[in-house]
Amino acid sequence: MSLDPSLVRSHFPALDRPAVFFDNPGGTQIARQAAERMQRYLFECNANHGGAFATSQKSDCILDEAHAAMADFLNAARPEEIVFGNNMTTLTLHLSRSLSRAWQPGDEILVTRLDHDANITPWALAAADRGVRVAWIDFDVEDCTLNLDELERALARRPRLLAFGYASNAVGTINPVHEIVQMAHAFGVQVYIDAVQYAPHGPIDVQALGCDFLVCSAYKFFGPHAGVLYGRYDLLDSLMAYKVRPAPDSPPGKWETGTQNHEGLAGVLGAVEYLQWVGQTFGQEQEEGLRERGYTGRRLDLKKAMTTIRAYEFELSRALLETLTAVPGLRLYGIADPRRLDQRVPTFAFRLEGKHPRQVAEALAREGIYVWDGNYYALAVTERLEVEASGGMVRVGAVHYNTLEEIARLGQALQKISR
Repeated sequence: MSLDPSLVRSHFPALDRPAVFFDNPGGTQIARQAAERMQRYLFECNANHGGAFATSQKSDCILDEAHAAMADFLNAARPEEIVFGNNMTTLTLHLSRSLSRAWQPGDEILVTRLDHDANITPWALAAADRGVRVAWIDFDVEDCTLNLDELERALARRPRLLAFGYASNAVGTINPVHEIVQMAHAFGVQVYIDAVQYAPHGPIDVQALGCDFLVCSAYKFFGPHAGVLYGRYDLLDSLMAYKVRPAPDSPPGKWETGTQNHEGLAGVLGAVEYLQWVGQTFGQEQEEGLRERGYTGRRLDLKKAMTTIRAYEFELSRALLETLTAVPGLRLYGIADPRRLDQRVPTFAFRLEGKHPRQVAEALAREGIYVWDGNYYALAVTERLEVEASGGMVRVGAVHYNTLEEIARLGQALQKISR
């Protein structure tokens, strides 16, 4: 069955208005299941961790289920490999401090110019503290894809860490993640993947990737503001965590500093349950093949959901590409070949000749179309493309609750603005 946008949209109360939400790369709208989970938590079991009484025990059950749900979403080996935090940035800053304890002056780490700054600056700060060199992997400015030859040469120097993104939050490029992880591990290099931008768009399998660490954020996949870190259990267990003395000594508790955002974790569980519904409703035709590959239960439903979403979003990407390239004076950044849509998510960045990006975003807002402008914290991207000093770019990002009709409306508005 193909995905039915009208049925999907019925699960998002915020969409019951005339606005068009193309601001999704900065945060999606929340699914009803996630919001209801948060409300039920606050009304029924709002309590701190580890008590002998009913609400605390029920709360702990919800938090355990949230860890299990995210383990299913990422296909982690066990729930203890899931760590929650305020957001991806905070989790990365936290882990960078622990990982860098083993670095020595003269060591090297790798970051890329295609990344969000949250997967650059935490590592650069840790490197500065330890006297470690930071090497940058460049990207091709024509199609915004990583230079893999340059990456391989850098990996041959056996750096301590490679931090890179699953997909670019600025220009939509999907990196060849499996290939990069294999390249890094062949040289004994640890890998830290920022999957924040990719998580709402397709399936993630950390076991198949073989990555050491991967981070994402629930507010990018239809949940509340909460960050999620996957780490291989042996690494999370052996690394020293900066924590208070009463905190647990084993994962994930040793990494979850202080009292967590309990209602937020309940919301993460609700977001996963929404995606499970998507898989159950629209993904039946994939079921037999996935069962043969070992997927069962919620992991099967989630794999079906994300595969279905990915297929539907191919059509959104194709429509966005055709719509944007038809606008006079519009320059698109990133992959623009319709034969390569499998190498991008439906996040598109552009500039309109003679118009400041903020001016375009404001004009679209007056038409009821919500988009971002600027650098979206992908400062290295806008600097490399030489657009940072002139306002960055306009960014349009679709997810599976967007429609072809909304893309047509965007095209009409941009045609009007370009004139």
